[in-house]
Amino acid sequence: MNKISSNPFFLKKVFPIFWFGFLVFFVACAIFKGNHRPPLPFFIVPPVMAVLGYSVMKKLVFDLIDEVYEEGDYLIFRNSGKEVKVHLRDIKNVSYQNIQNPPRVTITLRCETDFGKELSFAAPRSFIPFKKNKKIEELIDRIDLIRTQN
Repeated sequence: MNKISSNPFFLKKVFPIFWFGFLVFFVACAIFKGNHRPPLPFFIVPPVMAVLGYSVMKKLVFDLIDEVYEEGDYLIFRNSGKEVKVHLRDIKNVSYQNIQNPPRVTITLRCETDFGKELSFAAPRSFIPFKKNKKIEELIDRIDLIRTQN
């Protein structure tokens, strides 16, 4: 088995705790700082930041699959203790965005799985900015080859 994903543990578990913890700390400091009442923006901006932060994390981070392995003609997706096997011939499209943080791969399938029809995972990072991942590029080429043979 060849692992082709990186672990999104920090992004899915640790970063949201820091984000929302900072907002709670910010409001608590404003409330308990002194004898005077904090200005109105202290009660408007943090909730707006919480809603915007949650919606962005829901769209870009919370849907990431924990582990993806390549095993011959199929991929194995593991997320929260569940496992799904997808044959390469069942893949309709592969979208690879290496400019985004984390680099994101979205695989669209022909049929529904336990994780849905679109499976997204974080590609391994490189120390060189904007460098494409060789494993992901090879996977895209293999899927294209299987698609043209059928």
